[in-house]
Amino acid sequence: MTRTGHSRLLRTIFVGATAGLMAPVHVEAQYDYAPREMALLPPYCKYTQVYQEHVPGGNDLSKIKEWYEVMGGSYPYTGPFHHMHHYCRGLQHVNYAKLFARSAPQKYQRHEYAILEFDYVLRSSPTTFALRPEILTKKGESLIAMEKGPLAIAELQSAMQLKPDYWPPYAALSDYYKGAGNIKLAREVLEQGLSSSPDAAALRRRLTELEGAKDKTGATPEPPGKRTSKAVK
Repeated sequence: MTRTGHSRLLRTIFVGATAGLMAPVHVEAQYDYAPREMALLPPYCKYTQVYQEHVPGGNDLSKIKEWYEVMGGSYPYTGPFHHMHHYCRGLQHVNYAKLFARSAPQKYQRHEYAILEFDYVLRSSPTTFALRPEILTKKGESLIAMEKGPLAIAELQSAMQLKPDYWPPYAALSDYYKGAGNIKLAREVLEQGLSSSPDAAALRRRLTELEGAKDKTGATPEPPGKRTSKAVK
C-alpha cells in the first residue's frame, strides 16, 4: 500500500439517517482490498458485505453462510455478521491511523471514523453478541488515542463486565492509567484482570513492568524480617 493511493480517499462520511440512526459511509480507497491490508484484518472480513465483492475468494457462499451462523444469524439478512463489514472498515481506519497517518489531525480523524463504524455495529447487534467485548475494547482504544480517556474508561469497563476473562480491555485501561501517571490504578486493573484470566501473559508482563518501575524508584518494600523501625522526629 502506498501513501499516494490513500491520498485519493473520498471524505464523505454520512448518508441520510435510517430509523433515526446515522449510518457511516465507507471511505473508499484504491488499495482498501490489497492483500497487504487484508492481512491485517480478521479472516472473516473477506466474506462480509462489500469486501466479498472485491477480495478474491470472498464470494464463497458456503463460507459466507458459515460466518452468518457462527455469529448467531442466518444468511442472507439476519444476525450480527450482516453488519460486520462496518467493523472491518473501522479496523482499517485504526490501522491507517497507526501505520500511515502523517499528522496528529489525520490520526484523530481516522480514529473518529473508526468509532462511527464501531458504534454502528454496536447499535445493530444484540448485547449478547460474542464479539461485543472486542468491539467495545477497540472503541475504547480509539478514544484513548483521541485523548478522550474518561469516555474510554466506560467502554473498557463495559467490555470487562460482559466478559471478565477477556484480557485486552484490562491491558488497554492499565496502559491508560500508567500513561496518566496513576500507577496505583494501573496495578489494580491488572490485578483485577489476572484474577479472572490468570494465564494472560500480556497482563502478567505489564504487572512485572510496573513492579520494575517501582524498583527503580527505590520504593520496593524490604524483604520480610529486614525492615527497621524509624524514629519519629
